[in-house]
Amino acid sequence: MRVQIMPCPSRRGFILGLTALSVAAPLPATAQAFPQFFSSLSVDVSVLKAKGLGPFADLVAAATLDELRRSFGDRIDPRGPRLVVRITGVVLTAFPDGGGERWWGGGPGGGGTDSVSGEALAIGPRGEVIARHPQLAVLDVRTSALTPNEQGRAVAVARHYVRWLRRDLIS
Repeated sequence: MRVQIMPCPSRRGFILGLTALSVAAPLPATAQAFPQFFSSLSVDVSVLKAKGLGPFADLVAAATLDELRRSFGDRIDPRGPRLVVRITGVVLTAFPDGGGERWWGGGPGGGGTDSVSGEALAIGPRGEVIARHPQLAVLDVRTSALTPNEQGRAVAVARHYVRWLRRDLIS
């Protein structure tokens, strides 16, 4: 029995193949513009709670819902679908001040970043997903490692996530 090993494609060939695939693949039938008005706003942090982040997940949900009400308050219409923001991940850097590193120019270190990942779902009257918008929002952290304030940072990055969501969804 003879074993043949396939050669690894070059980076150029790989990129060309991906480009050809993306051009040839039609958009799914459900792809459409995200609705502009919503009957209600809610936040789902069940993924975070399943990871064991109970009270922290509740804090993130409250901050996200508060900012949703503020940012999308002018987009409420009882005839629209529900807007559900599902938060699937929150990452707070362990080195908010850059870990003491310095830039070559002598200034303070690059600092870390906090992030929130998730998706916005437009839910129709029968519970069907009309549209979805995945998103990752990253926020620079400029605080001392001696006073990390994880709760305040979680609230700040959750609000940042919603503000970017507003920019992306409302044209």
